[in-house]
Amino acid sequence: MKVSVAMCTYNGSRYLPEQLESIRRQTLPIHELVVCDDRSQDTTIQLLETFAATVSFPVHIHVNPSNLGSTKNFEKCMNLCTGDVIFCCDQDDLWHETKVARQVAYLEQHPEMDAVFTNAQIIDDDSQPVDRTIWAEIEFDADAQQRWSTGQAYDILFGGYVVTGATLAIRRSILARVSPFPVAYKELIHDAWIALVLSLQDKIGFIADELLFYRKHSTQQVGFGQKKKKVTLKSRFSRDRTLKLAPLREKAANYQTLYGLLQARNDIPREKLAQLIERQKHFKVRATLPQSRLKRLPRVLGECIQGRYRYSSKDWWLPFLGDLFE
Repeated sequence: MKVSVAMCTYNGSRYLPEQLESIRRQTLPIHELVVCDDRSQDTTIQLLETFAATVSFPVHIHVNPSNLGSTKNFEKCMNLCTGDVIFCCDQDDLWHETKVARQVAYLEQHPEMDAVFTNAQIIDDDSQPVDRTIWAEIEFDADAQQRWSTGQAYDILFGGYVVTGATLAIRRSILARVSPFPVAYKELIHDAWIALVLSLQDKIGFIADELLFYRKHSTQQVGFGQKKKKVTLKSRFSRDRTLKLAPLREKAANYQTLYGLLQARNDIPREKLAQLIERQKHFKVRATLPQSRLKRLPRVLGECIQGRYRYSSKDWWLPFLGDLFE
């Protein structure tokens, strides 16, 4: 298999040399590195040109005429790749030296799969491990992995993001199926969209090993940010009710948008999309509960009886009690 690496850059000079060096050191050499730069103002381009002069594989550097943003930049970059397998690559991580070999081997051994992602060790600004993995961060635990392996991958992704683009390798042949990447739903960036479409087709697998060192820092454009602060019991009863309802309205709108994007396709089983409507209805109900606790009781109990609070949290009783009493 011919291997392409699709790297998107934007003012990445601080960490870029380490990432490039980790690509150079792969036990299975790549065939090309394609870079799309989103109008960097630092020394990113010079670093790339210096690297290109020292490696045996071609490095194709494309500077965008205007800033595209992460999602559309990756769409452009991946479509410029010519390899049979395309590795998505951020500018600030580090690759384990066997990353390419392991993921290519997986795709060779699983011809029914069109993509594979992996776990990753989190590192800090100084490239030091922080004793935590990205799968621990997103709670993609043994139970979730088992569900994924038994055809429930799309169900997991409807509830949140699991596939980190920096760990993703895809067959180039699927690009036509997943392009163009939508931008109507801003949180649905390139990796989330690819993973979701392929999960609905049972075409994406995983390797549980940590084949990437994922850098978590304050200046990254996308990725794992700081976890939201937990809402205290006191604040639940004192905060403005609009602050509680706003994210619920947003979730309802996002599920409606996502349903529209997916139902317009002809390559996804319609029965798998029914849950999106259930989720949209659930968050719409929660977002439109009346101010009066007594008047909201029938609707809250109805959501509970239908089992739809599981869409809000694995600890379903917390949002249930919140809707009753806040």
